[in-house]
Amino acid sequence: MAHRRGRVGVGRAGPKFTKKAEEIKAVTLTSAIETVEKLEVKLAEFAKKHRKEIQHDPAFRKKFLEMCAPLGVDPLSSEKGFWGKMLGIGEFYYELAVKVAEVCLASKSRNGGIISVSEVKHILTKRGTKFQFAHVAVDSQQKGCQYSEEDIITSIKKLSILGSGFRTIEVGTSVMIVSVPTELDHDHMEIMKIAQDSDSGSELGCVTVKDVCDDTKWNKERAKRALDLLLSKGMAWLDVHEGMESYWFPR
Repeated sequence: MAHRRGRVGVGRAGPKFTKKAEEIKAVTLTSAIETVEKLEVKLAEFAKKHRKEIQHDPAFRKKFLEMCAPLGVDPLSSEKGFWGKMLGIGEFYYELAVKVAEVCLASKSRNGGIISVSEVKHILTKRGTKFQFAHVAVDSQQKGCQYSEEDIITSIKKLSILGSGFRTIEVGTSVMIVSVPTELDHDHMEIMKIAQDSDSGSELGCVTVKDVCDDTKWNKERAKRALDLLLSKGMAWLDVHEGMESYWFPR
């Protein structure tokens, strides 16, 4: 009987425990919200203090954006809000994205819509592309453009949100910008990695069906199917020499 009374007591206390748990949960949530709000204030103070570094130092800017992410703060989202007015960071990435898109589209007939981030930066630098946001004086006669490959990758993310078809992919040690709607699966990515690692003695990577089969242990049909799709989309170029088919890729 004592055992039964114990069980009844616990049953009656159930609603009390539930209510207490809900109170603790509410307090915890309120505390968490207050903590985040305090961190956002600290982040804003940090941004004001280091405004010039954020605007002109690519490495500092990258770290700042990493600080913002866990708090759900997006300085790129709007030019009308607090962050836009204080930093102008969203406008910079928008302008950079436009310039990057221009390079990608202008080179599409040459590379099939896939180009490395490093090549895009090289082209922009060679053109002397400047942005007021990230443009600082190196000395009294010369000015330097302070944006990095990481900035270019961030700008592409801004474009991809708009459903533009632009996106970045990692191929081996390189980050490539893709400006065509074709979805690349594991096989296509693997082939481009093999081409990138090839010793072609050229700025282009080169593979054959045999190279792909030897490296991946795929059968000939699988390798040829993946290569043919990349070829049909203009992402690879076919060269036939003495009956040997070689596929060339940008890298």
